[in-house]
Amino acid sequence: MKRPAHVVAPKTLTPSPPVPAPESVEKSIPVGEEKRLDPTRYGDWEKKGIAIDF
Repeated sequence: MKRPAHVVAPKTLTPSPPVPAPESVEKSIPVGEEKRLDPTRYGDWEKKGIAIDF
């Protein structure tokens, strides 16, 4: 998208540095959670032993 002709960038404006590439994150499963279903997949959460959904 181009700026309109009447809008001019300030002369003191410097170009932005390039954005660094994101680092990869290793997904780890908490101990004891290996066999449980993922609550975000099924829409239910457990809070203090009670299943809730939003």
